[in-house]
Amino acid sequence: MGISKLTTEKVKERVDIVEVVGDYVPLKKKGQNMWACCPFHNEKSPSFSISPAKQIYKCFGCGKAGDPIQFVMDIEGIGFMEAIRQLAGKYGIEIEEDQDRTPEQDQAQNERESLYIALGFARDFFVKNLHTEEGKSIGLSYFKERGFTPAIIEKFDLGYALDGWDHLLKAAKSAGFQEEILLKAGLILQKEGDTSRVYDRFRGRVTFTIHNIGGKPIGFGARILTKDKNQPKYINSPETAVYHKSDVLYGLFQAKKAIREKDNCYLVEGYTDVVSLHLSGIENVVASSGTSLTEGQIKLIKRFTDQVTVLYDGDPSGIKASLRGIDLLLEGGLNVKAVVFPDGEDPDSFSRKVGTQAFQDYLNKNAKDFIGFKIGLFKEEFEKNPIRKAEVIREVIQSIGKIPDPIIRSVYAKEAGTLLEVEEGIIHTELNKSLIKTQKDQYNKQQEYFEKETGFEEFLPTEEKISFSDILKVQEREMIRLLVNYGGEMLDQEDLQLSDYLLAETEDLKFETPVYEKILLTYRQILRRGEVPTVEFFIRQKDEEMRQEIIDLITPRHEVSTHWHEKFQIFINTETDNLSLTGFKSILRLKRRVVQKMMEEAKQKIKSAESENEVDSKIEELQMIYFELKKVQLEIDKELGIVIG
Repeated sequence: MGISKLTTEKVKERVDIVEVVGDYVPLKKKGQNMWACCPFHNEKSPSFSISPAKQIYKCFGCGKAGDPIQFVMDIEGIGFMEAIRQLAGKYGIEIEEDQDRTPEQDQAQNERESLYIALGFARDFFVKNLHTEEGKSIGLSYFKERGFTPAIIEKFDLGYALDGWDHLLKAAKSAGFQEEILLKAGLILQKEGDTSRVYDRFRGRVTFTIHNIGGKPIGFGARILTKDKNQPKYINSPETAVYHKSDVLYGLFQAKKAIREKDNCYLVEGYTDVVSLHLSGIENVVASSGTSLTEGQIKLIKRFTDQVTVLYDGDPSGIKASLRGIDLLLEGGLNVKAVVFPDGEDPDSFSRKVGTQAFQDYLNKNAKDFIGFKIGLFKEEFEKNPIRKAEVIREVIQSIGKIPDPIIRSVYAKEAGTLLEVEEGIIHTELNKSLIKTQKDQYNKQQEYFEKETGFEEFLPTEEKISFSDILKVQEREMIRLLVNYGGEMLDQEDLQLSDYLLAETEDLKFETPVYEKILLTYRQILRRGEVPTVEFFIRQKDEEMRQEIIDLITPRHEVSTHWHEKFQIFINTETDNLSLTGFKSILRLKRRVVQKMMEEAKQKIKSAESENEVDSKIEELQMIYFELKKVQLEIDKELGIVIG
């Protein structure tokens, strides 16, 4: 069963955003809000704002925002229910289980909990096996040879699967576990061709427990210690309801605190690499566990830092084959460095060979940004072959083009030009070509999808479409911002709320930005019930996109210092001084953008009609529509003071 709605409501009522955030970062009062350096990204000047009045936080640097529950979810990397449980414990709130759930929901929740319990049992079983005669002579002996200490073995829940067909199966059944749950947890297998025969998946291997970000066991990796060529070196848990390989990084539970503190994440390939780096005093390290890096794993890293250092084994051919991972990291908005170990060495072997201090020194000294790393990798090839150099230039430019931030792209373009001894202008020219091609490809995909889903073609060119959509989005946002923040306020000298005015003026408009249309519809629905939706109402919505947008809309980026009027007697008008005028101008600006968009659409239809040799009456009709819209725009411009007349 889940946590009851009543318990959730008690937590929401009791928690205080200042107390919750203050447990993690020091806060400083400035104006009405509290401020801190953001715990989610590295910064020197505080841009992380906490509003005690609204019980929300918002970082103007990285965009993170939410209420106290969301903060705990973000900072601890846990789900909603876990965050509720943690906060309930902090505030001494008794947890009641939810009785109002469907049988299907109960079954799914019960199964997940059963899987966690079964996997926890398996973890404990494998750990205890290290202290059996077989475990000591084989498993523990292997770990000691690697230099793994008892503390490290305990930290990572390392263990041993006994060499037999059903040791775990028998122990689990004796403890009351059903075969069905053990199968779903990936702990046992059914014999091919005979589903009545089941046996242990992991046998005669040392085990590495895979944890989720909250520390629960969700799977295992197991290494064979014999030289049996018929057996794979490693076998891993299959995908289950609680274990999705593409969304998991080995060692992240043990590393997340250090990653935040160091503002860097070392990325390695295997389990033993992670453990060995911890032995060398380096805890901010995770592994992709031998799989190709995925978008989900990159997003996981970005929750804790924007800096990644990829550690490569000393194998040039292997490095070149895995370079796509760097492009994916760049595309994910991460800043990437790389370290290559000497030939034949990997992080595990090299750290054991040179010792802790020398290993740390090597990492610090040999970390190169991805441009220098990539160019150095191919330097010998292109020094002897001009054609190969041209290919490398294009490959490097392609990687730079993956970077979302235009300033960082420009910096790397300059560095690439220097290292490759190519004019910076040429690099920028080729980079622009690459970016334009990427944008066109993305647009074509969107067009194909649009035409497939709707059967219509969009007639606006890409540049104009983006321009008008973005401009209109700004005005839609401004109107929604006023509605959410001041909707319940009475207008001066009028028996009318601002929300009544704004909603009446936009009754015939459909907002193009989905999230603003959603907020508008929700606002109308609640208003029809005789209630004015409050900020708190929106913040408590389950719709994550709506909640995040509302928080952004209600959080001011700057506050006017009290010194301006207290010390210098300077008074600054605010938008609330005359809400009638503020609302009126906001509606006019919105309607102006809508009319401009309609004019542009009419103009494109005229061009299309002329090119297709439509009859004159059709073209004249479209022209009349255009000129009528132009008149409307001019009237709005007069009201706004844009033109005089």
